[in-house]
Amino acid sequence: MNSSSELIKGKQESTDLFKILKSKYIMQNLFSYLNKKKLLDIIKYNKNIKDKIDINIKDYKEYSVLYSSIEIEVKPANNKYGKFININKEEEKYFHIYFNDNNEEIKRYYLNENENVEKIKIIINYQVKSFAGLFKYCKCIQYIYFKRFCRNNINRMNHMFSDCSSLKELNLSNFITNNVTNMSYMFYECSSLKEINLSNFITNNVNNMSYMFYGCSSLKELNLSNFNTDNVTEMYCIFYGCTSLKELNISNFNTSNLKNMKIMFSDCSSLKELNLSCFNTNNVKDMRDMFYGCSSLKELNLSNFNTNNVTNMVGMFYGCSSLKELNLSNFNTNNVTNMSHMFDGCSEQFQNKIKSLYKNIRKEAFN
Repeated sequence: MNSSSELIKGKQESTDLFKILKSKYIMQNLFSYLNKKKLLDIIKYNKNIKDKIDINIKDYKEYSVLYSSIEIEVKPANNKYGKFININKEEEKYFHIYFNDNNEEIKRYYLNENENVEKIKIIINYQVKSFAGLFKYCKCIQYIYFKRFCRNNINRMNHMFSDCSSLKELNLSNFITNNVTNMSYMFYECSSLKEINLSNFITNNVNNMSYMFYGCSSLKELNLSNFNTDNVTEMYCIFYGCTSLKELNISNFNTSNLKNMKIMFSDCSSLKELNLSCFNTNNVKDMRDMFYGCSSLKELNLSNFNTNNVTNMVGMFYGCSSLKELNLSNFNTNNVTNMSHMFDGCSEQFQNKIKSLYKNIRKEAFN
């Protein structure tokens, strides 16, 4: 075998070996898909492995940050490497992912669990219109900062940060939500987030907020005073499991289009007060488990509640052990088919008071 044949064979073996090794790296699926479909304009990567990867930089046009682009900076949690962004194969998306050319950050293009990566920059250009599920299940991220957000054509943000359980910091100060219609599951199970500044959120066009803050168990306060909910039709389970939430300003919520309020404040066990004077419940049919487990609530003014169309009140006040009184004189339960366990877990004294004051509350509500 001549020397050139041996050289070719050697390169092939080296390439094959690299491919085998490459399959062990956490981010293989992400980049191999992007590369195969040529969804990247340009990738900046560590120059030391330039000859080892199957990407010819000449195949991609030079990329410059356009005015219409979005720039995101993320930082991984220590020793919890994984996905940094999700790719939805059913939609045409274009991502531009930049790594600093630094041996301590990126050594082999794909992340190795022994490497210490401090920062990753992601550019998302104008082709992307939906952020649905963008960081879904990205449990490796502890910090996300939207450094640049110059477009207002993003229409969906449902499941955007869903199950980002390591996420501790989220900077949305540059966020633009003018045309977003769906925010359901947006912060679902972001259990490490202690605060979220949503003061710049414009929600005029949003119609779905169900499960939006579900399981945000570390949130201590949440100011939604700027939220416009005029067009929202789905809001069930929105605050479920926000166990650390002590304050909740929703005094401006318009709920006239809601038909379902089930599990809305369920397990908000630290919530001491709740102003629902603005709530319009004319069209609501389901209130099951609405205040389930709100064990710190001492009072609740529901004098404006219209329950004419409600059919389900199962467990509505279950576990509200601190409630001492509740004015239900305006409650119409004629259409309610199930109110079992409605006051289970409330104090005996409170239950006796309800029994004596309101004859329209059936026996099943107390057991």
